[in-house]
Amino acid sequence: MKKIIFFIAQKNFRDEEYFIPKNIFEKNQFRTEAASISRGMAIGSEGGDAVISLSLDDVNVDDFDAFVFVGGGGALIYLDNEKVYSIIKEARTKKKVIGAICIAPVILAKAGILEGVRATVWSSSMEKRPIKALKENKAIYVDEGVVVDKSIITAKGPSFSNDFAKKIIDILVN
Repeated sequence: MKKIIFFIAQKNFRDEEYFIPKNIFEKNQFRTEAASISRGMAIGSEGGDAVISLSLDDVNVDDFDAFVFVGGGGALIYLDNEKVYSIIKEARTKKKVIGAICIAPVILAKAGILEGVRATVWSSSMEKRPIKALKENKAIYVDEGVVVDKSIITAKGPSFSNDFAKKIIDILVN
């Protein structure tokens, strides 16, 4: 049975970007776990709660087939986190599936794995820094809801949670 690990913030993760993919993965017979800075409970921006079974230090890349970074304002705790960047780089080296939604593609970009990779990210008419961050880290920004480039899947935000999850499944089963 394939295993998917979510990386969510303990406060202010985007509920739909976690719960919708989690439900889709589990309905399709994938096992899921959630990781964060430390174990315990996480509370989403809409009030949903999630059990964090692994701290970053507990994550063994070999135990998982896919690594999914959930967005929301809280996700920014992973920027400049060398442990997270190390996990992302190892997962990429081992050709694991890596997904990020909303603001989280910036984490992948800053970890250095989006160089030359087509990717998307959340932005708004007033906030273009996420796009700038992708471009500064040599990603090829694409203005689409969900973008797949080999084993990296990025999505713009909560309204793309279903499609995001389905693209991850497609890559894992093919």
